[in-house]
Amino acid sequence: MRLSTLCYLEQDGKYLMLHRIYKKNDVNKEKWIGVGGKFEAGEAPEECLMREVLEETGYRLKSYRFRGVLTFICDVQEPEYIFLYTSDDFEGELKECDEGVLQWVDKDAVLDLNLWEGDRRMFKYLKERREPFSLKLEYEGNTLKNIQDF
Repeated sequence: MRLSTLCYLEQDGKYLMLHRIYKKNDVNKEKWIGVGGKFEAGEAPEECLMREVLEETGYRLKSYRFRGVLTFICDVQEPEYIFLYTSDDFEGELKECDEGVLQWVDKDAVLDLNLWEGDRRMFKYLKERREPFSLKLEYEGNTLKNIQDF
């Protein structure tokens, strides 16, 4: 089982979104997602979160909020537990990301992007401030086959 973090930075009614276009053999190829990544050995979720956000954006989190867990099942990779966070309290200068293009997107326009289908439910819960929540998302390729809420 893979373990990773995912964070949506918030500022002025926008989310910082990552358009994943640079990595080869990327399950997220061409998708818009938040920032984050896989745990390193011995890391707590919060350590992984802070390291990944800094590496991908140049921002240092001053505070963050745990929002829930996503169980991501996809036929092209091993299952993954994703610890989901948001933050509106960070400092630093935005830098280029080697995984794709970072862009501030109005929260009202996020659903118009090329997202994983299950992310639409996740954004609904973020908007409703429902927390913590758990979603199990099962995909075949890019097609959502099953979604369960807990």
